[in-house]
Amino acid sequence: MKPKNISELEQVVMDFVWAHGPATAEACREGLAARHPLKDSTIRTLLRRLETKGYLRHEVDGRTYLYRPVEPQQTVAARAVKQIIDKLCGGSVEQLLVGMVDHDVLDRKQLQHLAQKIASKKARTR
Repeated sequence: MKPKNISELEQVVMDFVWAHGPATAEACREGLAARHPLKDSTIRTLLRRLETKGYLRHEVDGRTYLYRPVEPQQTVAARAVKQIIDKLCGGSVEQLLVGMVDHDVLDRKQLQHLAQKIASKKARTR
């Protein structure tokens, strides 16, 4: 699935559903109310849009829709980064990482952790 662009508010809703698991429109509205007070109709519209874009699916429980993410957050994030790498870095992960290091996006501790992950992955594939 090619990820479709989502608005900032749609992202807030997705973050809530990823963090709290399957959720009803009411649970989303209540969970977001402190930082993003939304009308019931607004949250339902956002959930429908996210479903249309392929980020959520729903099940019917009586008269209530229960929304679930189609894919884990990490999978969607990895695919979005892959698109960035393909579009802006000519498909080169190395070019992206060097740019992140050069512009202090990654610190020494993060680089060491990344190097450990790579070494661990290499050891498992042997």
